[in-house]
Amino acid sequence: MPIITAQLAAGYSAAQKTALLEHATQAIADSIQAPLPSIRIFLQESQETIVAGKLGADLLTFIAYLIEGRTEAQKAALILALNQAGSASIGISPKDIRVIIQDVPKTDMGVADGISAKQAGR
Repeated sequence: MPIITAQLAAGYSAAQKTALLEHATQAIADSIQAPLPSIRIFLQESQETIVAGKLGADLLTFIAYLIEGRTEAQKAALILALNQAGSASIGISPKDIRVIIQDVPKTDMGVADGISAKQAGR
């Protein structure tokens, strides 16, 4: 059950944001074989950004909360896939994209019907 927060500098069109959400969803599904119904993405826009001392710089950060157990190779594939999805969908340089992965213990991730991932057999 990947839960992703995509933090984006403001100024992108509705079509670009839709493309970002769609491309990121597919990237997650393909890279770590997550079923589409389990993928959640929240888009957060910021009016104020700074990168390397430059106000208003382009940036895109994905924070991915994953149920523990993914391999290093799967995580690397997810990082690459999200980077490519971000660049392709909104035209941002791959150098301005970051991906942070946070493993969540199965006991600490709530899933459908109000039970933990561990109780759900994940």
